[in-house]
Amino acid sequence: MEFMKRPLAPESPIFSLFDGLEFMNFLVGDDMIADRDAKHALKCLRNLTMRDAGMKFRGFRITINHYIYPRRPAVRAAALTDVSVMGKVTCPWDPTIDTSMSLPTFTPSTTADDVAATFAEQIRGKNVLITGTSVNGIGFEAARVLAKYANLVIITGLRLSEETIKKEVPSANIRQLVLDLSSMAAVRKAAEEVNAYSEPLHVLIHNAAAPAGKKITLTVDGLERQMAVAQIGPFLLTKLLAPKLLAARSANYTPRVVMVSSKGHMRGSGVNLSTVAHPDPEKHTESDGYFQAKSANILFASELTKRAEGKINAYSLHPGLIHTNIEHNEGAKDILIIAGILTPEGLPNLNSPLKWKTLGQGAATTVAAAFDTRLDAKPGSYLVDSVEANDQIAPHSSDPERAAKLWTITEKIVGEKFTF
Repeated sequence: MEFMKRPLAPESPIFSLFDGLEFMNFLVGDDMIADRDAKHALKCLRNLTMRDAGMKFRGFRITINHYIYPRRPAVRAAALTDVSVMGKVTCPWDPTIDTSMSLPTFTPSTTADDVAATFAEQIRGKNVLITGTSVNGIGFEAARVLAKYANLVIITGLRLSEETIKKEVPSANIRQLVLDLSSMAAVRKAAEEVNAYSEPLHVLIHNAAAPAGKKITLTVDGLERQMAVAQIGPFLLTKLLAPKLLAARSANYTPRVVMVSSKGHMRGSGVNLSTVAHPDPEKHTESDGYFQAKSANILFASELTKRAEGKINAYSLHPGLIHTNIEHNEGAKDILIIAGILTPEGLPNLNSPLKWKTLGQGAATTVAAAFDTRLDAKPGSYLVDSVEANDQIAPHSSDPERAAKLWTITEKIVGEKFTF
């Protein structure tokens, strides 16, 4: 690609040399990654001036030096009137530059394997902690898929989970962590162990959930069990592991926290702030406890993103309707049978208006929330079917005032301020 333009002043944008040219047809090679890097480099040039480039010339030739990992496209400029290279312009990888035209559009049928393969280069070298990784659950499926590429995957499931993953991925680096989110003492002990690891933590995925019960169940700390496992435990664990997450932060990477919520958050009236610290059996129902817990997931993700101010990005999500281990719990099964989601025999109701997903499809949104680079520009988002779906959040779960109050209440419960 060669062309001539009139000389420009030092403060003139380099990209003004390219006026009238169609750059979306400028591709490097025939693979998606090279195409994406070419577009990134060209867009990067828009921010550079002649003075930045340190040269004066009438036109220049562009080449892209493509590196698989880490991705650092370099744009070289050479004066056409002199064959020798007069300078080099380097464009560091900038995740805020939109190169999404090269990425696939995810759908309800997208699987966790599909998402992980798309962002394999982003997953490589990363350390991920996933809670709730029992075999045949979406946390396990996410761990299995990420283990193919990640440097380290920390799981909180039984040893069977690790053995099952390693049968398929012998090279997987799996580390087990004993964690009981219903006990603040147990959370502190687990966090102490993780903080002793030499590796930083890039992604923390809160997938664990407490099964519903016909009667209110209190934890050792006197909290309602579902709220403790969904909000109090994850809040404390995130707070204690924040230094590990921040240690993974760089100019080119922002660590993430992922909250696995549910569309069930839309039912009921949201989190009852008056009963978070002081559960009231008279106001508790088995279904509402679940709905409140899932609403808390969304409120926490949005408030964490707000308070972290770009140091950590958090996301929440609805994984879809999947037949997993938690549905074998009698309390949860009863709720789903009443809702018509399960048959009276406890099997998936294929005549339900809600569409069922496979385990792989259900875990896809978790993997997307953890690694889809397009979400860098959408921190705090709620995802459905692996894409941003903030318009599907119920008003009570997108209320910033309620999110801030829940944060303050939770700080008082754990006895620690969570600041950055």
